[in-house]
Amino acid sequence: MKLILRWLVSAVTLMLVAYYIPGIVVENFYSAAIAALILGLINALIRPLLILLTLPINILTLGLFTLVINALMFWLASSIVKGFYVVGFWPAFWGALIMWLASWLVSSLFKKD
Repeated sequence: MKLILRWLVSAVTLMLVAYYIPGIVVENFYSAAIAALILGLINALIRPLLILLTLPINILTLGLFTLVINALMFWLASSIVKGFYVVGFWPAFWGALIMWLASWLVSSLFKKD
């Protein structure tokens, strides 16, 4: 049940991100839900490999390169899901940052249960 609730919160957050950040477009809630699912899969499967491969750059930048990786994963999800569009790197960066913050907040709320 918690997994479905997190997924729905991510979809709603994605809709809010698209509303506030120019350059990110989500056509409907169905697209947001699919995009949230794809983002979760990308972050679970591809992101750890990219972080491992870019470990030297990550060490040199004191972990800030992880933000770039998150933006690229956000952008990748937009290229996969129809109805979810990201125009450039900076909208992807800010969108990924807000999605991370919302995910962190939701995770902290679920840990208290």
